[in-house]
Amino acid sequence: MWSILFITLPTQPTAVRVRIWRALKALGCPGLRDGAYLLPVARKALFEPLADEVNQHGGSALVLELAASDDRQRDALLALFDRSEAYAQWRGEADALAQGLAALAEPEARRRLRAVAQGLHDIQQIDYYPAEAARQAEATLQATRSALEAHFSRGEPQTRPDHGIPRLDTRKFQGRCWATRARPWVDRLASAWLIRRFIDPQARFVWLADGARPPRGALGFDFDGARFSHVGARVSFEVLLASFGLEGDARLARIGALVHYLDAGGIPVPEAAGLETVLAGLRALHGDDDTLLAAALAVFDALRAAPSSASESTSA
Repeated sequence: MWSILFITLPTQPTAVRVRIWRALKALGCPGLRDGAYLLPVARKALFEPLADEVNQHGGSALVLELAASDDRQRDALLALFDRSEAYAQWRGEADALAQGLAALAEPEARRRLRAVAQGLHDIQQIDYYPAEAARQAEATLQATRSALEAHFSRGEPQTRPDHGIPRLDTRKFQGRCWATRARPWVDRLASAWLIRRFIDPQARFVWLADGARPPRGALGFDFDGARFSHVGARVSFEVLLASFGLEGDARLARIGALVHYLDAGGIPVPEAAGLETVLAGLRALHGDDDTLLAAALAVFDALRAAPSSASESTSA
């Protein structure tokens, strides 16, 4: 079953006409003919506010249900929703990124990967009948992500199943040596800041070259096989928050969402572009990882101190 919207747009105001056209395009609903648009019946509610707006401004709109009379008609209607061409165009962008990694700096490569992932998400949102092209696109995204990690982050942690994260006592983790991969980026820098500021103020850090083993007794974080690494959907920073009972701190949770987006994608965070630019600049300035961390500590201190809302800013 399908839902069909019949509309005659008002001649004025022009803004309403433009808004309706854009909304129909955003919904990805194919047109049967001029003024007749189709969606799966399960998405009928998406048509209703558009119909209401058209009617309120002097146009006419009617939402009905449509059933195919036979298999041939059903197949013809389903073909109107085919997104193969959109997936093919998207795959070209993903392949171009994978093939061009050698010419990109890591921050730019990760920015482009997020854009590619968002592009796929946008197609999936209007792919009401996903088929093989959708599955291939998802596999391409995973392959592109793996290629990026292989190029920039040897030893990038492999996600472990989320069977619950044990709560640890910070008193047992004082004055320790902590080890992670050299040339730290967002998750490792943020994790090191969290360790130094909230877990182990006297922490010493060891930066591991590719393939190097951590010193005996060192606590590893954010590399494959480390004690503190990706678990389920959580990046290393979020695992440390949960491990030491810090996830209840709203400002740390806000930073966690920011780190998650820059490291693994997902829900965009407004401050992400600014933080990424600042950290990229610091990494370009400081070839020594201890010096880089010292500079990054001030950045994350400022992020935590920053008000998270206009009301908080006013009251401060």
